[in-house]
Amino acid sequence: MPEIKNLSYIQAVNHALRWSLETVPNTVVFGEDVAVPGGPFGATKNLHRDFGVDRVFDLPISETAFLGMALGSAMTGLRPIAEIMYSDFLFVAMDQVVNQIANIRYTSNGKWGAPLVIRTQQGSSPGACAQHSKSIEAYLAHTPGLRVVCPTTPMEAYQAIRTAVVSDDPVFVVESRMLYPQKGEVQLDAELWPMGGARVVRPGADATIVAWSRTMTAALEAGEQLAARGVDAEVVDLRWIAPLDVETVADSVAKTGRLVIAHDAPGTGGFGGELAARVGERCFGRLRAPIARVTGIDAPLPAAPALQDVALPSADRIAGAVLETMSA
Repeated sequence: MPEIKNLSYIQAVNHALRWSLETVPNTVVFGEDVAVPGGPFGATKNLHRDFGVDRVFDLPISETAFLGMALGSAMTGLRPIAEIMYSDFLFVAMDQVVNQIANIRYTSNGKWGAPLVIRTQQGSSPGACAQHSKSIEAYLAHTPGLRVVCPTTPMEAYQAIRTAVVSDDPVFVVESRMLYPQKGEVQLDAELWPMGGARVVRPGADATIVAWSRTMTAALEAGEQLAARGVDAEVVDLRWIAPLDVETVADSVAKTGRLVIAHDAPGTGGFGGELAARVGERCFGRLRAPIARVTGIDAPLPAAPALQDVALPSADRIAGAVLETMSA
C-alpha cells in the first residue's frame, strides 16, 4: 500500500528534507536558524537532532558567504541544501547566484558542476513589510543555468525538493509562506517526478487561467466563480518557471482561445509577460481575445492586510479579467 499522509505544506517540506538526508549521499542542510530552532517556519524541525551537527547546521547572517560555501561544497562532492530565510535576503548574494553558481559549468567547460538546492519562501503575509514580501521568480528565471520551481501543494513541495536534490544543476525551490498551513495528501514513497512540467488542475473549454504558487488558490476560486456564471475555465498550474513548459499552456490556449495569467509579482518585468509572449508566438492565430494579466501592483507591498488584498491578485480580479476576454 502507498504511504500516504495528510500533511501541511511546511510538514511536506520537512519530510522532503528528511528524505534527502536519509537517501541522497552527502546531503547537508544549512542556513540561518535551521539547526536547533528548526527553521523560522519549522521546515527543518528535528533534523539537527536526528542527523547531527555535521549534516544540519546554522551559519552566520551572511547569505553571500554561505551561498559561496554552498557552491564550493557542491563542486567538491557534497549536495548542499541552503535556506535563504526570506527571498528578499537573496539580493545581497546575487553575485554568487548569477555570476558564480549559474555559470560554473559553462566557465569550467564542464569540469565543475553545482548540484545544490537553494530553498526560500516569498510573497505576502499579514504584517510583512516591503523588505519581506517580494516575489522573485522572474529575477531567477532570467539567469541561464538556474532551475526554478514554485510548488503550490504539499505534494508538489515534497516532490520538488526531492527532484531538486538529485539534480546535477542548481535548483531554486521557491515556496510561499502563505501556503505553509494548507494541508493535502502526500505520498511519501512516490516515485520521483521529472523536472519541469505544468499541470492542468481544472479542465475547461472557454478560457485558460495560468497561475503558480499562492496565486493558484485565487485562480481556482475564480474558476468556481466563473462556473456559476456559465463560463468553463481551464486552470493550469505552471509549477516550474525554468525549465518552462510552454507546450501545456499553448495546448490549452489552442483549445480555449483565451488566456489570463495571474501572479503576485509586479506586472512590469513579471514572468507573466514572458509567458504571454511565448504563448502568443505559438497561438496567435487561435486567440479570440488579447492575452490578459492579473498581477501585483508596481509598488512595494504594504504591510496592512487590507492593503495587501487590494495590491495582489484576487479571485474577483481574475474572474473579471476572464469575463473581459469573453466579451472581446
